[in-house]
Amino acid sequence: MPPVFPMLTVLSMFYYMCLRRRARTTTRGEMNSRRAIESNTRALPINVEIVQYAKEVLDFSSHYGSENSMSYTMWNLAGIPNVYPSSGDFTQTAVFRTYGTWWDRCPSARLPFKRTPSNFCSQDYVELAFEEPVYPTAVHILETYHPGAVVRILACSANPYSQNPPAEVRWEILWSEAPTKVNGPQARQFTPCIKQINFPTNLIRLEVNSSLLDYYTELDAVVLHGVKERPVLSLKTSMIDMNDIDEDEDEEKYGCGMDTLNKQFSIVTLREWPTNGYFDKLPYELIQLILSHLTVPDLCRLAQTCKLLYQHCCDPLQYIHLSLQPYWARINDTSLECLQSRCTLIQWLNLSWTGNRGAISVSGFSRFLKVCGSELVRLELSCGHFLNETCLEVITEMCPNLQELNLSSCDKIPPQAFNHIAKVGSLRRLILYRTKVEQTALLSILNFCSELQHLSLGSCVMIEDYDLIASMMGAKCKKLRSLDLWRCKNITESGIAELATGCQLLEELDLGWCPTLQSSTGCFTNLARKLPNLQKLFLTANRSVCDTDIEELAANCTHLRQLDILGTRMVSPASLRKLLESCKDLSLLDVSFCSQIDNRVVLELNANFPNVFIKKSFTQ
Repeated sequence: MPPVFPMLTVLSMFYYMCLRRRARTTTRGEMNSRRAIESNTRALPINVEIVQYAKEVLDFSSHYGSENSMSYTMWNLAGIPNVYPSSGDFTQTAVFRTYGTWWDRCPSARLPFKRTPSNFCSQDYVELAFEEPVYPTAVHILETYHPGAVVRILACSANPYSQNPPAEVRWEILWSEAPTKVNGPQARQFTPCIKQINFPTNLIRLEVNSSLLDYYTELDAVVLHGVKERPVLSLKTSMIDMNDIDEDEDEEKYGCGMDTLNKQFSIVTLREWPTNGYFDKLPYELIQLILSHLTVPDLCRLAQTCKLLYQHCCDPLQYIHLSLQPYWARINDTSLECLQSRCTLIQWLNLSWTGNRGAISVSGFSRFLKVCGSELVRLELSCGHFLNETCLEVITEMCPNLQELNLSSCDKIPPQAFNHIAKVGSLRRLILYRTKVEQTALLSILNFCSELQHLSLGSCVMIEDYDLIASMMGAKCKKLRSLDLWRCKNITESGIAELATGCQLLEELDLGWCPTLQSSTGCFTNLARKLPNLQKLFLTANRSVCDTDIEELAANCTHLRQLDILGTRMVSPASLRKLLESCKDLSLLDVSFCSQIDNRVVLELNANFPNVFIKKSFTQ
């Protein structure tokens, strides 16, 4: 008889867990915990499944292509497939700006923010709108070249085509995983197992990490499967994890609602404990050091335990460097308001990707900087579509010590607003990639910000005369170390000569897809002779690069680490051998679509120079 009681206890626990699970799914929506029900579910009643391709690309962080064409741009993700099931490098696909770890190994690389949670590894994103809001049952991503970059899929409660936007925009993670290395560059249909959500959506966001890829990933289309009516799950044979009896840990860790984080920021009620344990015996500095390894949400949770740790967790010294980008879906005006008292000493602030769709207002952002901007040295605001001229004015007035400003893909800022940046004479890094900065404002910035060391003007299509800009750089920006002129359409040998003469400290120069530069003018040999410190040089898609240019680089730029000459027809294997023999630090050489460099040559060079990654792309 005694053995019965343990069995009854186990059965009782199992029954309790089932009841508890049912209660939680009723309140939070079916399958809202990633650790819950894992097998054999079916939807009742049966709905007709709707299958739809993306209607429109709403937003993205970067793309390889030009702002004025369709080749290699994110806009190719709208509509039916253009390439799939073919594999290879095709202009009709969507391609992000970077891949691999090469961009982290060049002079313009930025130091990472500490306290980034381990489950956040996204580098780029794209948001897609679909015609009909549905409860998603599947998401198919058609990848046509070097797949494996997608790391997160999210769904939004807001309907981009609705005339009445919701009071609160909610994002749910449908699927998330660390980046993985996929064997081979061949096309595939990627269909991860997604979580069910309790609201219909027609706005899907893909986040990518290309750090493990050998080349640019290419996406062709995204297919959303879903039903109009919310599915009701029936349990058939289900498995319940023992960890399921934990509190709503997964919702806090993976959920994207704003309420949870804001409640943590604003906790004022503390538990009463008779003592603070052994923490009273530790030096204040030691406790601060221990807590410096916690993420922001973990700090907020720890602050609820006792008054001593509350004091430590709210100490402004814990918020000297603060990145809110991993929590972009949960940051709003209330979040910034709650953080103000903790951020009075903040020096690095990352608000990239935050604040869109009304989450952060101009007044909320301005109030925060007026309290917390005096010590700011670095401010990251990429893809901040709430930014306007008032915001830039507040930045220049409230952040007198600012040295680094990132406005990448802030394409909603009006052209005249960039004039305010000229007031920040201490700037050392300025990123204006894919912005509407105009020539007059940029000339003013270059004139007054003579301390600039890193400048990105990639895909800035509203600048009329890049030769004039280059001349001003040569005259005023003597300390320039990296310059991104990706896809600038009108720079000529005259501008390059002024640049090379005046900015001889340059270590990184991106002249990719600059069609007005011709090797016959001597512009590339001039660069090689006057810029001996070059470590990275991109001459992507310049068909005129020839053996003379490569030999000059080999003779003068022996510190070269990265060289991209994709698409040239004039470079021979012999000149590449000279380059590889001379530049001992070279680690990346892109010779894709170089007509004289076939696969046999690449194999030979790889065998003789094994420390160099030599890339040869193909199209089938």
